[in-house]
This record gives sequence, C-alpha cells and structure tokens, in this order.
Amino acid sequence: MAKVRITQIRSTIKRPETQLRTIQSLGLGKVHNSVEVEYTPQIKGMVKKVNHLVSVTEL
Repeated sequence: MAKVRITQIRSTIKRPETQLRTIQSLGLGKVHNSVEVEYTPQIKGMVKKVNHLVSVTEL
C-alpha cells in the first residue's frame, strides 16, 4: 500500500459527532496537524467521510 500524509485543514467546530470521531480516529484533532499512514481501504473510507476537512498527499 502507498503511504499518504493526511492534514486537517478545517476545524471540527459545529460538525456532527460522527465526523469528530472520524477525525480523532485518524489521529488528528487540531487544524494543520498531519499524520502519515498506509492508504488502506479503511483509511480511504474515513478520508471520504471527512474529505471537506482534510487534505491528502501521496508520499
């Protein structure tokens, strides 16, 4: 699998609880935080759910 960097670009204020939990499960929580992870189908689904809050770049 390819590694990707996921960066939170927008705040989770006034977002549904499910989106907040998805951001937390990705290892994010504050704007401009980044994590590097393997791009598995599970991660891909989480990113799709909160794609308006994060940006994804391949490494």
